[in-house]
Amino acid sequence: MAKYYDVHPDNPQPRTIAQIADAVRSGALIAYPTDSCYALGCRVGSKDGMDRIRSIRRLDDRHHFTLVCQDFAQLGQFVRVDNDVFRAVKGSTPGSYTFILPATKEVPRALMHPKKKTVGVRIPDHVVTQALLAELGEPLLSSTLLLPDEDEPMTQGWEIKDRLDHVLDAVLDSGECGTEPTTVIDFSGGDVEIVRRGAGDVSRFE
Repeated sequence: MAKYYDVHPDNPQPRTIAQIADAVRSGALIAYPTDSCYALGCRVGSKDGMDRIRSIRRLDDRHHFTLVCQDFAQLGQFVRVDNDVFRAVKGSTPGSYTFILPATKEVPRALMHPKKKTVGVRIPDHVVTQALLAELGEPLLSSTLLLPDEDEPMTQGWEIKDRLDHVLDAVLDSGECGTEPTTVIDFSGGDVEIVRRGAGDVSRFE
C-alpha cells in the first residue's frame, strides 16, 4: 500500500519532504508531480525501482530513463555537454524539457541506452520537485507516469493512489499538474533531433 503525502504546492512542508527523501534513499518507488506531468521516481542505481517502473509502464530495454536533476551543476556530473549544447541546455532550464546526451561514468550502465550509451536528463521548474531534489542531494531516476494503452498521464494524486496503490510505495500530491509530457531533444548524434514535442517550446531548437 502506497503512503499518501499531501504537500503544499508553494511552500512544501520540510518535514514531509524529508520523509519522502528518506523513503527514496531506502529504495521507495514514488509518484510525484513535475512542471509537465506526474512522474515515477526512485533512487539512481536502484535496480528494483527501475524494474518496477519498466513493469508498470511495460517498457523495453531501449527506453531512455531520465535523471531529474536539481540544477545545471548536478546535471553536468552525469552527461557530457560541449559548448554549443551547453548554451542550448542552459538557456532552456529549468523547464519542461528532457535532453538526451552522452552519459558519463557516473551513470550506471543499466540506465544507459544499450547501444548509444546515452541517458535523458532534465531540470524541472516545479517548487515541490525542487524541494525534494534539494533534500535528496542527488537526481531522481524517473519516467513519465503514462500507463500502457493510455493517451494521457494521470493528473490527480488521489487517482494515482487509487489505481497504483499496490505497486507504489508513496504518492506525493501537491495538486493538479499538467497532462503534457516534456519535450524531448536529442543532442547525442551531433545534430539536434526533436524526439517528442511536448510541454516545452520547440521553436528555439528548430
